[in-house]
Amino acid sequence: MANIDNTYAAKSSSGDLGVYYLDITKEHCPMTFVKTKIELNKLQKGDILNVRLTEGEPLENVPKSAKEQGFNVLSVKETDTKGIYNIEIEK
Repeated sequence: MANIDNTYAAKSSSGDLGVYYLDITKEHCPMTFVKTKIELNKLQKGDILNVRLTEGEPLENVPKSAKEQGFNVLSVKETDTKGIYNIEIEK
């Protein structure tokens, strides 16, 4: 996996679908969605961005803003680390 500004790229087993990872746990609003949108804009239609973020404003605003921008929020799941969540967004 290559690290590109906190974004990690990996391919799914099908080879066609791109799955990417973005860690914004150290960011604060409004930069949480700004960074998420920048990464989503780099992806191809159908690619998945897994965003790791903290509870509170980021957890409330990133999924809501992604939906408002026309992206498909596939899942929101709490991780094993208290207060840290993963959001799966499809472009």
